[in-house]
Formats: sequence, C-alpha cells, structure tokens
Amino acid sequence: RRAVSLTGQLASVDEDLTGKENLIMIGRLLGYDRAESKARASDLLDAFGLSDAAGRLVKNYSGGMRRRLDIAASIVVTPELMFLDEPTTGLDPRSRNQVWDIIRALAGAGTTILLCTQYLDEADQLADGIAVIDQGKVIAEGTPAQLKASVGSGALHVRLLDPEQRPSAEPILARALSCEVHFEPDPAALSAPCADADQAAEVVGELGRAGIEVANFSLGQPSLDEVFLALTGHTAEEVATNGETAIQEEEQAA
Repeated sequence: RRAVSLTGQLASVDEDLTGKENLIMIGRLLGYDRAESKARASDLLDAFGLSDAAGRLVKNYSGGMRRRLDIAASIVVTPELMFLDEPTTGLDPRSRNQVWDIIRALAGAGTTILLCTQYLDEADQLADGIAVIDQGKVIAEGTPAQLKASVGSGALHVRLLDPEQRPSAEPILARALSCEVHFEPDPAALSAPCADADQAAEVVGELGRAGIEVANFSLGQPSLDEVFLALTGHTAEEVATNGETAIQEEEQAA
C-alpha cells in the first residue's frame, strides 16, 4: 500500500485548510517530522505553480488549482504506482495542459501511472499503452498507433469556419465517402474514414460548392475517438453519459 497512490475524480483535499496546510498535514500523516513536512510542502507548491496561493483556503481555489493540489498531495511521498481517475474533468484548456505536463513529469521520473479517462485525445497524448474498455470488458489493447492501424489506413479530418454548418456538412461527407461521419469534440470539426487523397480533395470541393466554408482539413490516421467508435459502435462520451445517468437513477432510488 505504501507503493501505491490514488487520485480520484473528485479532489480529496480539505477545503477549510490552506494549500500549504493540506500538504503539511499529509506529510505528518506519512511520517515526516514538522520541518520535513514544511519543506516538502514548499517544494511541491513551487513545483506545481501554487506558491502564491499557499496561504489561501482551498475553498477559494479554481478547479485547476484544486486538481494540481490534489495531485501534489498524492506524491508527498513519491509513489511507484499512481492511479489517476479522470484527472482533467471540468478543467479549462490551460489547466488541462498543466495537468498533462505534471503527468508527463511524474512518468518521466519513474512512476508508473494508470490513467482512467474518457477523453481519448488525452490518452493519445499521454499513454504508452491503451486498454479500451466497453461494458466492463477490455475489448482491445495496444499502443495508440497499433489501435489506429487496426481500424483503417486513414481518415479525413475537416474543421469548418462556422460550427453551425457542421450538421449540413455531415450528409455531404457521408454521401461522398459512403461511410459514417464522426463528430469530433471540437464543435466545428468532423471526420470520416478516407485513404485516398484525390477523394479527400473532391469532398472538400463539394463542401465549398455547397456554401460550407472549410477552415482546414487533413488526411491522416484515424483518431482514437474513431477507433473507439469502430470497436464499440458508440462514442466514449455516450458511455460516460449513460454511466452518469445510471448513477443518478441509483441515487434517486436510494
């Protein structure tokens, strides 16, 4: 148990203590004396960009600051194995990138990290190996590149100037490519399997002739979102939404 650390989806720090008090308390609980706890707390606050907020109550922290403090609390004693459950849920892009940098640094320093996430671009950015879980069962495993290669040789990614035109663009791509079109997390982006550059150019031309302006497009490997859709028949977001609904129904029944 001393070798393992868990950072859950919800921050577990005490909101009625300051950031520094939280880390000192955890240091004391883990066996540091008072001086060692204070020194370790100061080092972590500095490393996680929280020194200026060290004396503020955690209840007044932003979501990103709480998440960084929560991860700092998990490594007061550096673990050999760290479980991270949805570490960037609800964070703005800047805070999300900061957490990503922290995860990379921990992995680079030798900690093995098991990351549970529904954000597949996050898994693509951070993971050396991925296990795809659907309905409680592992249905595929491999590196990001291996999983992408398993579902097709290429994909056309299109980003529109106007996100409101995405519903109009979807049937054009579906008809031209004779396949299902995937709406990406970016509200202006969509993608579909496509391995032929000439066909991709023709599809973009059709969008232009239909009055749909394209900001940019690219032809490359499928995204992990497309991999998940191909493997399961639904998106990761649908799994998360259904799971949250089931939990809410159980709570209401209780």
